[in-house]
Amino acid sequence: MEQRVSLAGARLGCQPTSEAAARHLHHGGRYVPPHDDWMVDVVELFPVAWRTELVARLDEQVRERSGSQRLHLVVDHIVRTTGCPMPESDYFLSGWLSSHHRATSEGVLERLREDPLAPKLLPLVLERSSLPFTPQLLSALCTFAAEGTVDRAALVRRTFAIVADAHPTAALPYWQAVPLTGDEHARTAPERTALAEKLLTRLLRDGAPKTVTPVMTLLRALALTPAEQAPFLRDHVALLDLSSPVAAYGQEVLRELDEAGLLEEDVLSEACERVLLRPEKKLVRTQLSWLDRVARREPARAGRISVCAALAFGHPDVSVQERALTLVARHLTNAGDPVRARLRTAAAASLGPALAARAAELLGAEAPGAERDTGAERVTEAEVLPHLPGLRPVPGPVGTAVEVAQELAVVLADDDVVAFERALDGLVRQARLDREALSRALEPVMRRAPGVHRDCGQSDLYDVAAAVRGDEPRRLYGRRHRRISHGEAISPPGKLLMARLIEALDVIESGAQPFLLALPTHATGAVDAGVLVERVAELERARVEPAPVDLAQALLRVTLTSDERVLRAAGGLRSEAGRRLARWMREGGLPHQDSTPEKWPVADPTDAPPGLWEPVSPGPDHGVPLPPVAAAVCGTYERGRSPGGGYSLYDAYAAPYWVAQLPHHRDEVAAYAKSCVDGRMLALLAEAGGPAGYALHWQIACRLGEDRDSAVDALLVLAAQGQLDGRLLAGQLQALIRNRSSSPKRVVDALRTAAGTGAYATVWSVLEAALPALLRGTPVREAGAFLALAVECASRCAAEGPIPEVEVVAARTGSSQTVKHARLLRDVLR
Repeated sequence: MEQRVSLAGARLGCQPTSEAAARHLHHGGRYVPPHDDWMVDVVELFPVAWRTELVARLDEQVRERSGSQRLHLVVDHIVRTTGCPMPESDYFLSGWLSSHHRATSEGVLERLREDPLAPKLLPLVLERSSLPFTPQLLSALCTFAAEGTVDRAALVRRTFAIVADAHPTAALPYWQAVPLTGDEHARTAPERTALAEKLLTRLLRDGAPKTVTPVMTLLRALALTPAEQAPFLRDHVALLDLSSPVAAYGQEVLRELDEAGLLEEDVLSEACERVLLRPEKKLVRTQLSWLDRVARREPARAGRISVCAALAFGHPDVSVQERALTLVARHLTNAGDPVRARLRTAAAASLGPALAARAAELLGAEAPGAERDTGAERVTEAEVLPHLPGLRPVPGPVGTAVEVAQELAVVLADDDVVAFERALDGLVRQARLDREALSRALEPVMRRAPGVHRDCGQSDLYDVAAAVRGDEPRRLYGRRHRRISHGEAISPPGKLLMARLIEALDVIESGAQPFLLALPTHATGAVDAGVLVERVAELERARVEPAPVDLAQALLRVTLTSDERVLRAAGGLRSEAGRRLARWMREGGLPHQDSTPEKWPVADPTDAPPGLWEPVSPGPDHGVPLPPVAAAVCGTYERGRSPGGGYSLYDAYAAPYWVAQLPHHRDEVAAYAKSCVDGRMLALLAEAGGPAGYALHWQIACRLGEDRDSAVDALLVLAAQGQLDGRLLAGQLQALIRNRSSSPKRVVDALRTAAGTGAYATVWSVLEAALPALLRGTPVREAGAFLALAVECASRCAAEGPIPEVEVVAARTGSSQTVKHARLLRDVLR
């Protein structure tokens, strides 16, 4: 390194003239170690006149062509030691600025104060649009402008230029660095308006909060007056239809225009139409507050304001309806009779039963559905639940090799259970009929292998197809897989699937079994008992003993029946497999196991203390006549070989085929999967057979706070099946909410979605049981929202009977949403 520095210094020192030295430095002769002391040491050996001439020549060089990024350091040294003029080219001004940039605002200010070149160079800096600025530099220049060192007007112009060219996120610190005075704010109206127009165009595109928040922040910082905002009136009205933060900004500006007298009545009415039925209650409450202020300010407009407020009668949230009705009541005396008639019509058409009586009393008409006398029965709205079409049949076995390839493609793309079973059975059938034709048909599907995963999955059917074709096994990290996937499975369902795939390969190679017994007849994975008896009989006639794992999976899937014809046919089977099937059907198949955790208050689930309360996994039962790999999927096989007593849920994923392996034991599958269940699997569990016990209800309770749509669908399907235990679900929900394992806001939103489908009685069965626990002691967050939904559901299903905890809250003083809705619910239940 020292040799390189010495050589570079010698080359510079041997230049005959300052012009030659400038040319040498400019063309890269200085590219040596990353410090510049050697250049300073060399130029100090020359006379002052030579150094001054060197600065002038370097300035000429960089004006013609940009120079090295650090030439300005040696020039700066020469200027400070000789007193020669500082070059005024952009290159050297930029270098001078960069030496002050890396500091805080106070640091930049102090360094510039100490720099004798600052008074001369700072005014030049403001004139050069190509020079880079930082917010810290602008802040320091603002101080210098106050002292008279730089021109304030030039600083403001430069600030506007920077902000106009920058992204809103980057522009905001620059804008905040130079606060405008009152006079400047007025003089720069055209520039601020132009900036606002650009920002509004960007805002109208909407986007995620991180995209629109900087835009709105900068718009607010521009501080446009109502008169300056007026030309953008229609843009702000359009914002009301966009995302919640953007709509709130548009609402804020329109409110300012109204207070300045620049908003026409028709525009206010249009804003109400756009906002009052939006689901965001904060937006709606703000709009109603705005209407209230207008009516107070101008009583003559009370009629039109009341009609606008009545739009909120149709809002799904009863608290919003109540707020709108209160606003109408406050200004009704100034509204006039024609308006009162319109309000009666709106109330009759939109208000829920909980507020109908109050509206009737207020508006002078009988509430629809209200009791005409004390002996009249309360009206109950019909419960709307999903239609259950019954079990979806599976198409028959595949008939051609091409169809096998098509089903395999579906499995690799979508992990579909029905496609997997049909493809697996099709490989067995078609390989026996024409293996060569099957290999050709599979070729297009085999071009792309599936991804790597921890547990055995249905996509590992690819390995069976590869073996049928004679392809080389897949490789993982440069090593061959075993016959199927990694050769190992983690979860018991994965081990059963692995055993089925390996067994299918053996069946294909031997050609002994023409088809598989476990091919489902229904989409849940179930196999019709009559169909299975006929399949076993066909194998019996062909004197073929079915593969043991295939038979075990068929037994787990068979739908038990009381049809004497089917039972007689099963009893007539003489093979070992036939006798096992007959005994399995006669003895009731696999017994169901309870998943309720120990210490759970079964008598009253709502007494459960806060906690996660995970379901209990099925326990061992050695009396089930199944191979160990099949018994393990339902917990009937001892899993004590590993120190942990089984597999880790973090090492496996719950897949749809888990449900299809036990289509009549959905609660056991839900208990075994625990937190691995996703929305797709929950839907399959809800549609599967078997009792819906603690575990399935727990899965719904957990998903209500995480995946609203799938949980609501499962809840409604269970209700339609008559399997929903509202009290059990209520107990689980309150325990999760009190434990902070579920968000009360998300839970109440999910229940509101369920009620919105027309399942008011179903949701009330949950809320009726949950409210005492949610209100007991200190009410949970969102207690007011739970009560508001309860008011809606109870009034629509004509629920009766006091709830003591609701009565206690209703008797409290105050006007919080919780207390107000508790009073409403108390009145509805009387």
